[in-house]
Amino acid sequence: MVLPIIANINRTTPSNGNLPSEPFKIFIGYDSREDLAFEVCRHSILKRSSIPVEVIPIRQPNLRRDGLYWRDRGPTESTEFSFTRFLTPYLAGFSGWAMFVDCDVLYTADIRELTDLIDNQYAVMCVKHEYALKESTKMDGAVQTVYPRKNWSSMVLYNCGHPKNRVLTPELVSSQTGAYLHRFMWLEDEDIGEVPFVWNYLVGHNHVDERDREETFPKALHYTEGGPWFEAWKDCEFGEMWVEEMEEYMKERQKTFVAAPLDV
Repeated sequence: MVLPIIANINRTTPSNGNLPSEPFKIFIGYDSREDLAFEVCRHSILKRSSIPVEVIPIRQPNLRRDGLYWRDRGPTESTEFSFTRFLTPYLAGFSGWAMFVDCDVLYTADIRELTDLIDNQYAVMCVKHEYALKESTKMDGAVQTVYPRKNWSSMVLYNCGHPKNRVLTPELVSSQTGAYLHRFMWLEDEDIGEVPFVWNYLVGHNHVDERDREETFPKALHYTEGGPWFEAWKDCEFGEMWVEEMEEYMKERQKTFVAAPLDV
């Protein structure tokens, strides 16, 4: 079982004043095929964060065990968190702001920079991607599904206490269509705020502009088509950055294992 990890660091409030001093909740979608991707994502967040954060994996088997999710898995669900991601406001107790992010993401910047963009007028905030798919499959052969607002739901800042987000109950998430959920159809367009694309930089789709590198270099690399933990994608763009982070995580994990006292 993976327990939430809290980074006990600099407990100051972000400059926008929208976040309290308690840890900012970050829910990461967990897939049993991508355990290492989850661990590296978590490591990259904790390592760089200058605000207290609580990282929580969304594990579908645990939600089923607790009676919080019961829909049958459909053929278009490429991950175990395709729909459970929308339980984020519920799991946060419909209180404050929280973030959901896919596990195949590597953070290169301080999460505080993202929370400083929070605007309470919105129910959710995300990168509003507009792009055409190049491939029909992704990751380990999973089929790419094309739909409006694709990848908007892969990184979302949720205003969990917003009245409109209270519809996101286990009953609704277990029964509503993928179109309804992934297109944010419980909201009006004006309820959806936008953050810069660098906070959900789609590897292979987005590009760094060398004339404006500071504004276009990714703060969160999203290996949406597949990352270096899959053999077929080991040489993908920005793959070396993920490998370096993974190696650092493994070294720290080994140190922790060696330092742990023996059970006697």
